[in-house]
Formats: sequence, C-alpha cells, structure tokens
Amino acid sequence: MPARTGQEYITGLKERPREVWLQGERVKDVTTHPKLRNGVQSVAALYDMQHDAALSEAMTFASPSTGDPVGISFMVPHTGEDLERRREMMSHWAWASCGMMGRSPDFMNTIFTAWAGSADYFARDRPEFKKNVLAYHEFIRENDVTLTHALVNLQRRRSVGPADSLHENVALTLVKETDAGIVVRGSRTLATLGPISDEIAIYPVASHRLDDEARRQAFSFSIPCDTPGVKFLCRESFDLGRSHFDHPLGSRFEEMDSVVFFDDVSVPWERVFLLGDVELCNGYASGTQSDAHTGHQVLNRCLTKAEFVLGLADLIVDTLGSGTIPHVQEMVAELITQRDLLRACLRASEADAKPNQWGMMCPDMNSIRAGRTMFGRTVFPRMIEIIQLLSTGSLMALPAEADFDAGIAAEVNQYFATDSTSARDRAKLFHLAWDVSCSSFSGRQVLYERMFGGNPVRNSLALYTNYDKEPYKQKVRAFLEKED
Repeated sequence: MPARTGQEYITGLKERPREVWLQGERVKDVTTHPKLRNGVQSVAALYDMQHDAALSEAMTFASPSTGDPVGISFMVPHTGEDLERRREMMSHWAWASCGMMGRSPDFMNTIFTAWAGSADYFARDRPEFKKNVLAYHEFIRENDVTLTHALVNLQRRRSVGPADSLHENVALTLVKETDAGIVVRGSRTLATLGPISDEIAIYPVASHRLDDEARRQAFSFSIPCDTPGVKFLCRESFDLGRSHFDHPLGSRFEEMDSVVFFDDVSVPWERVFLLGDVELCNGYASGTQSDAHTGHQVLNRCLTKAEFVLGLADLIVDTLGSGTIPHVQEMVAELITQRDLLRACLRASEADAKPNQWGMMCPDMNSIRAGRTMFGRTVFPRMIEIIQLLSTGSLMALPAEADFDAGIAAEVNQYFATDSTSARDRAKLFHLAWDVSCSSFSGRQVLYERMFGGNPVRNSLALYTNYDKEPYKQKVRAFLEKED
C-alpha cells in the first residue's frame, strides 16, 4: 500500500487498542484521550504531508516492491545525493513540530533502513535473521508503520559495571525459546511515543553494554504495541488541556514517554533479529552504521530546533524594541553562531559520508557526534537561557487568551501593546516563549536533549577510548623533532 494518510494512522490505533496506563487510569482510546489525542493529531499531520501535492515528491519515492509512493526515510541511501534527499524530507517533518518531537516516525525508520542496508550483519549466527530484518523493513515501508523503541532496562542500583541493569527481576530477559518464537519478561524504558505507536522495537544500546554472561538479555525484536502482555505506563502529560494560544507547544506535541512492562510476552521467530550473541548485540550500532543514520536524523532535528529558537529570539527583540542594546545583540549573535556550527556539523557528515562494506552510504559519525554532543550538553540549555534573558518580565506578566474576551479586555489591550505589536500578538508570542523556556514541556525538552544519546559521561568516556587520536599526536611529534 502507498504512504499512509493521517486518518489511516488514527484508524490503525483505534483498531488495535493497547494497554496504556496514565495517572492511575487505563486509557480506553489513545486517539480520543484528552492527554494524548493532540499528540496523535500531530503525528497524523506528518503523514498527511506525504499527500500534499506541493510536498509529495520531496516526501516519497517509488517502492522497490510495488512502485507505490512510500516514505523517503525508508530509502536505503547509496549516494551522497540520497542522503541529501532524505535530509530534505526529514527537515519538512522536523519543522512541522519546530524540532520538538524527538520521535517523529522517520527516526525509527532510519534504524531499520540502515539494518536492511547492512542485513548481512545479522546473518553471522543465524542466516534467517538476515531474512527477518529484510522482511520487516519491507513490511514497515509498505505499511508506513509508526515505531517506537525502548532500549534501557530499569535499574535497582546505579553502577559503572557493564551489567548495571541486568537484575533478572527487573531487566527484560529471555524466559524461553519455543517452536513459535521466544518469550520475554521484564521492563524497558524509555518508550517515547510508545502509547501512540503501532509497534515497539527492542534492541541493545551502546551506552549500556552487555557483559559476556548476559546471553539471556542479548536480543533484538519488534512486535505490535497491542501484543498481549505489553503494558505502557505513562508519565504525567504536559498537555494541560489549554488552548494553542496559551500552551502552543504542549497542546500540540505531547509525544509521551513511557515505561514498558513485558509480562511473558511471546515474540514470533520472524520478528526476532538477534538472539544470544552478546558480541553482535554490543556491536550492531557501529557494525551496521545505524548510529550514523539515526544521528543524521537527530542532528537535522537539532538544527531545526536551533533555527526555531533563533527566529523566536529575533521576534522577541522586535516586539520589545530591544535590538539596539549591545548585550541583546550579543545573545542573538550567539544563537546565530550555534545554529551555523550545527549546520556545519550536519553538512560535514554528508560531505564526508562513505559507503560501508555493503554499499550503503553512511554519514560521517564523528561530525554527527560532535554536533549532537554539543547541542545536548551546552547549546540547547544555553538557548533556553537566552530566551529567558531576552524575554525578562514579559514571561511572567502574561494574560491568558480568555482575558481578551473578559471584562478586563480593554485594560489588557491598552497596557500590553508595544510600539510594534498589539497586546494580543505580544501575549501570543510570549506564551510561545514560555512554552519553550519555562513550562513543564520546556523542562522535558532540556532533559530529553541532555540524555537523548544516553549518559553523557559514559558517552564521553567511550569517545575518549575509541577516538583515533594517533594521527594528531604524530603531527605534534613530527613538529617536536624538527631542527632549527
């Protein structure tokens, strides 16, 4: 079938109800629940973009199986032009949420597309796993499946050891193998978009390496979210039921994070991609270059987010008439510099892309890692601080949308207007600034970007250990050995 419409996505969620718990309540229908429905609508709007006559060529390509138009994020790239074309498509989806939805469907699509492009990796122990990966990639491409993932086990304690989360009463663990497949039991976190996805993928994560004895936790598979025994426990929703005027981001882009419990869940063999091989599970990200492909999507979204914050900052300056103040100019210039650095990293990842051993074109991981680490650890938190500093008291003195239709509307319209902007437009802008920099939605965004790639300290240690620094040391040695 061709690329889905938004209504087809919504209908699919209705037809396959899953077990979702939110604030002590079991959700009957995620498409109508007041804390989830707006997130569903935002994902649906992404799928509708594939059918917009002005965008369809940029969003889809001809299916290798049927010739029908399917999403470009399912296209295995073989050239630099393919990477650029995919980035253009991902930018359209990123801008639809101002970069605020970290789990738009293209993220998971790139995972399985990269696996399909390197499917031989999965065949080392069991040739049928290569067939499973290729068949599943075709299935999600032809049915435009919305996927989430959950990569990390809940933990009883924090430790620096490799098996820090493998307490078998908590960690997701293989219970048994049967003729039909495998049975697993345990928990995983953090399934962003989980309650409103079609399927959930489970696989290891590089920042939580398995030790040599962890064969029963070494697996990769994907199953429908309505599989018996799968339960989603949601955090508090940031959609507070307010209007788009009052909470412009939280009322639209609640993609919901959830913990997933697996109560003796059966996984058919055709949905299993790795099993029992600790080395393959620990090495799949670099072995298939899927980390570079998902990183490409992530860094592109981060760039979009940075451009959105820059545009917001400049509107704030225009509205308050503060553009002649030197320290205001300095802060906006900082946002410009951050945006340009991110773009440079993204473009370098494409310029330095190389085909892997199976002929799939892979973005340069060093450029991606640099941009992504910079964004999460320093750039985005600083961007939020700059929005706060530029907005000052305007973030605190905010009339609600209802105030413009109340008995105090005359005073609100008189006193909140600026030289360049009406009171209503000013309030609308600063409600957006509040949702970007001060609301609970904003707090989650900062935490999300900090921790998106896993523990930043562990990631830094891995980078220090694995990065090839020898060429640069050799240059320094050569300089020291020069004679006058």
